[in-house]
Amino acid sequence: MDAAACLDVLALDQPPAAWVDAAHRLLAELVRGGAALGWVDPPSHEEVALLLTDVAAQVQAGDAALRVAVLEGRLVGLGYWTRYARPTHRPHADLEKVAVDPAAQGRGVGRALVSALVADARAADIEVLTLDARGDNANALHLYRNLGFTEYGRLPDFVAVGERRYDKVFCMLDLRRS
Repeated sequence: MDAAACLDVLALDQPPAAWVDAAHRLLAELVRGGAALGWVDPPSHEEVALLLTDVAAQVQAGDAALRVAVLEGRLVGLGYWTRYARPTHRPHADLEKVAVDPAAQGRGVGRALVSALVADARAADIEVLTLDARGDNANALHLYRNLGFTEYGRLPDFVAVGERRYDKVFCMLDLRRS
């Protein structure tokens, strides 16, 4: 069976406790494997729960979108965007923590999540959707380019993971033009 046929990308305004547990397992596993999600060490369950609670509150206020990808009844991905807080930046939002289970990578999960989040941004009248990615995250950068994001800046050796350094790559999707 085609993975896309049984993949659901759901919008959440309040993640159920079981999905908080699944999100914690996913994010912790990815970080343990070296994923570029903003943590050096795997996040605690409490940290993930607080993050999702904060994002859910922003969703309820109309300032965010939270999506999860479910494949065969199992959470295999998540991502969200949040509107910028600064008054002069309120028409814009930042895409964050797009994460896909390694077992589901290459099956269209990341594309489905980001596409749904872009659609949510359009519906919320977001003008520019931004993101940043670690420079060695070639698969994610390729996906973002394929979905219309363009690179607008790069900070060389900005991200520190122990002794290793990586570029921080800034990308944007101008929704006013599409």
